[in-house]
Formats: sequence, C-alpha cells, structure tokens
Amino acid sequence: MSSSSSSSAPRVLLSGDVLGRLPILFKRVCAVNKSNGPFDFLLCVGQFFPDDPELLGEFMDFVEGRREVPIPTYFIGDYGVGAAKILAAATRDPANLGFKTDGVKVCHNLYWLKGSGRFVLHNLFIAYLSGRCSSKGQPTGVYGEDDIDALRALAEEPGITDLASPDVLSSAGTDAIVSELAAEIKPRYHIAGTKGVFYAREPYTNKAAVHVTRFLGLAAVGNTSKQKFIHALSPTPACKMSDAEIRTAPPNTTLSPYTVAEPQNICVKELERPRDDDAQHWRYDVSRKRRRSDTEDGKKVCFNFVSTGSCSRGEKCDFHHDVEAREQFFKGACFDFIIKGKCERGQECKFLHSLSDENQRHGDHAETGAKGGRLSSRSSHCWFCLSSPNLESHLILSVGDAFYCALAKGPLVEDHVLLLPIEHVHNTLSVHEGAEVELLKFKSAIKAYLRSQGMALIVFEFISNPSRTTHANLQVVPLPLSKASEVRQHFISAAKNLGFEFSVYMPTSEVDARQELRTQLDRSSSFFYLELAEGSILSHSIGDNEKFPVQFGREVLAGVLNQKDRADWRKCKLSKEEEIQMAEDFKKGFEEFDPNR
Repeated sequence: MSSSSSSSAPRVLLSGDVLGRLPILFKRVCAVNKSNGPFDFLLCVGQFFPDDPELLGEFMDFVEGRREVPIPTYFIGDYGVGAAKILAAATRDPANLGFKTDGVKVCHNLYWLKGSGRFVLHNLFIAYLSGRCSSKGQPTGVYGEDDIDALRALAEEPGITDLASPDVLSSAGTDAIVSELAAEIKPRYHIAGTKGVFYAREPYTNKAAVHVTRFLGLAAVGNTSKQKFIHALSPTPACKMSDAEIRTAPPNTTLSPYTVAEPQNICVKELERPRDDDAQHWRYDVSRKRRRSDTEDGKKVCFNFVSTGSCSRGEKCDFHHDVEAREQFFKGACFDFIIKGKCERGQECKFLHSLSDENQRHGDHAETGAKGGRLSSRSSHCWFCLSSPNLESHLILSVGDAFYCALAKGPLVEDHVLLLPIEHVHNTLSVHEGAEVELLKFKSAIKAYLRSQGMALIVFEFISNPSRTTHANLQVVPLPLSKASEVRQHFISAAKNLGFEFSVYMPTSEVDARQELRTQLDRSSSFFYLELAEGSILSHSIGDNEKFPVQFGREVLAGVLNQKDRADWRKCKLSKEEEIQMAEDFKKGFEEFDPNR
C-alpha cells in the first residue's frame, strides 16, 4: 500500500454495499478507470460480504487469487456470508500481525479496515468505523464502545479529516452514535451505505470548524432500481489547501443536520418522538398521530420505499412501506420529520413541517428564515436533483459522477438536451475541478455525436440571481449547419432590441473560455452566456433592475429556426410516451460517444 501521493489531487472511487457482487463492482470499476482514470483507490461502504450463500463462490475467486482485484480496494462492512472465516484467516497471516489502522490485507489489492481508525492515504486523512453496532465484543462484523472511544480520541487530534466512512444508518435503524461521531469528526466528505439509495446532500457547516461537510449515500452494487452505486471524487487533501480554500463554502450550503446528543456508553437506537409537552413542540404543525417514526404494527418506515417508491426486498422487507409517508414526501415534507417525527433544524429547515397544509409550499404560509426571507425547498421540490421526488427519471440519458445529461422538457428541437450537475449548485461555472473536467468531456462527446448527425452545437446558460437557489442547467441545442452561422447576428440584434450589448470573446480553448466567464461572473447578479458553433463566446452581466427574459436564449434560437411558436417550452410538451421514445432514440445514437458507457 502507498501512503504518499503526487502533488496532484488523488482520484478516488467510492462504492455502496457490495453484498458480495465483486464481478459487477470490478467490471464497473474497470470501465470507469478506462474512460476517466486512472484512480488511486476504491473505498467500499456498507455490507461488503454476500447476503446470499450462492454468491460466495464468485466472491472467493477474487479472495483466492483466481480473479484480480483491479485497484487498491478498502472496505468496512465486515459482515455477511463467509466474513468471519475469511477475515479470521487474514488476521492469522504474519504480515497482518499488530495494530494496523491502514488495513488488514485480505489478498492482493484488497484491505479490511477493521474496527475504527484514522490513517493517511495519498495525503488524505481517512477515518472509518467498521461493522454494525453491538456490545457483544464479536471479532468481526460489529463495533462497540472501545471502537467509538478510539475514534472520538482520533477526532481530537490535529488536522482535518478528508474522508469518513461510518454509515449514518445501521441495519436496524437510526444509529445516533454515528451521527454524534460525524458531528465530532467533521469530515470534509462523509460517505455511507446500508440503505439502498443514492443521496447527495447539500454541503453543511460544522460547529467550531471553518470547513463544510458533504454527505454522500450510495446504493447497493447491482441494485435493480438502477440507483447510483459508484461515485468518483478528486479531493485536494486538506493539508495541501490554503486557509481561504478550506473556508470556501458553496452558495447552497446549509446548517448542520446534526445536534450533538448526550454521550452514550453504547449504541443508541432511534430517537424518541416528541411528547406533547416537549419544549420544541412549537416547531411542528402536525397532529400527534403523524409525529411518529413507526407504524401501528410497530415497524419502522422503509427509507427506500419512501424516497424512491420501490423496495427490492418487497414483502421480505423488515420496514413498513408507508404510502401515506411517501405522499407527504412528494409534497415536500421534511424527511427527518416523516421518519423520526422531529427535525432538529426547526425553523432553519427548508422543508415542510406541516403534513396537512400544502399552502405552506406555495402560498402565504411559506416558512421564513431568521431574516424573514422565504426559504427554498431545494432538492425536495427541485426538478433536477436526482434525489427529488419530482425528478422525471425517464428523461435521463447518461449519468456521470458529477454531471448527468437529460432530455429537455418541451424540447426546442430533437436532441435538445441539458447538462446538469448532480449536486444542487447555482451555476456550472462554480463546480469543483473534477466536475469541470467531466462537464467538458460530456460537451465534447455530444459535439462529436451531433457532428456525426450533420448538426452544429449551440450551448447557453442563464444564471439567475443567487437568491433564487435554482439548479444549474446548461442548455445544449443542435442546429443545422446552414443555420449555425446566423446565430451570432440574431443574438446581437436581440440584445440591441433589449438595450444592451454582448461582450464578445474568442478563447484559445474551452478551458480558457470558461475561465474567462468565471472572471466576468458577479455572484450577486444574474448572468447569461452563449457558446457559438465556431467557438466564440457572447456574455452579458444583467443589472439588478434590468428586464431580461428568462427564456432569452431559447426565444432567439426559435427565431433562428423560424419557429417562434416553439419559444415557450410549455407549448412544446410531449406525452410521456413520446418523451420515452425520444430519450431511447438519443441514447441509441449517443451510445458509442457516451463517456459514461
């Protein structure tokens, strides 16, 4: 194992519950490594070993060396079929004797992160808590008080933890101890599995720390609902960052979701719902009947069912498939509030705490924050967040690690698509370096595909005032080559009619173009830019009192095509069946160009 790195940021792959499906996992790893690599290592969270004895044979092919583990792989979920026997054999190896926080070697390129610890890998400080909660002192598959105390002690050591991989939710429900540890360790990235869904939370601030934390929940490998189970990061190690870089917080940063509870000697089960005389009861505009974390038969609510509408476990699921809770989730109710019956964020929460009054969502009763400003419901109501119940997943064409491509709703022309960041960010010019690289690959691939169809590519983005907290989307519109040369003059004339002039710039490269746009972007104002087929950039910073049509880019292109009746996307809506067919046609043509294939 290597614990050093080059001066560049390490490239890391993350995986959800493997469940013994190593052939599926490593096939995907090899594909990603080939198209976007090389990656330095893979970190697996959630259950690593099989849950079905029939999968043990192919699992052992890797452990016993008949098949190769392609990159250094570290795992924490040391439970499942065969775990005890395999890990006991690994600990008897003389090379694994002693206290090893940086991984017990199971076979070539495969390392077990046992118990709890913190170690350095490629200059990244990585903290972990392995297994599930137990006080029985079993050798594998569980963690207890000693592991918790050790990790708490490590949290007090100097330095910022870059990655942490304790699972926030245990297989039995909410694990309050892990929540406490996350609040104490304050990692820059908190990675978790065990619940079968992909969830990328908005960054949040930490108490008594200057940096933000990003939480990422990953689905199980090979899940039938096609939820994302592998994710790539390229984080600059905190030890290599300047103070200003560490302090930088994205515009969509929220308050911390954690409230540090009183220390517990051992794992605490799910938080109790508030009593009628609870001092925090004023936060919840809901009857006692719905302030609950379990159902009348005593079962906890299934996270997977509520968030996605399905559960691969079906009738075998240990949790309740609560249709009413899912309906409330669709209406924008706070998920913590639905599941636990309480939300520690109170009035700072941006989701609904009333499960009966839908007017709170749009009307005069909308919640306001401490300054009286109306709160955005962000990912709960956002059309584009992958975790949103409002997402129309049939429009999705290709999903990467930081961006995804989707068919435009009410497309101007055939193959009109959007490039959208997976994280809810305000504009594509502010994404991190790794996401920027992926975006450029996406654009290059779409350009090559459209060129093969005899079409030119026009790209534009309208960046609204940051107070609107909209989800960034880059519009990608194909035009016939015969029309592409007319676009520039149409936009210059349209700008003149509105009383402004575009700034025009001819970059030496796409990287140069976007760097120039970043220098022009005023983060307190709206901004519009257009990338023409020949490579030049038209941009305009929009004044506070300036009347600028939100659909300006589309309206002008509709004029270029002599189809002004298609300027409003709402008048171009297709049926779901037509959208599905259009999406399938695009995916079929784009397949050989798709960087995420």
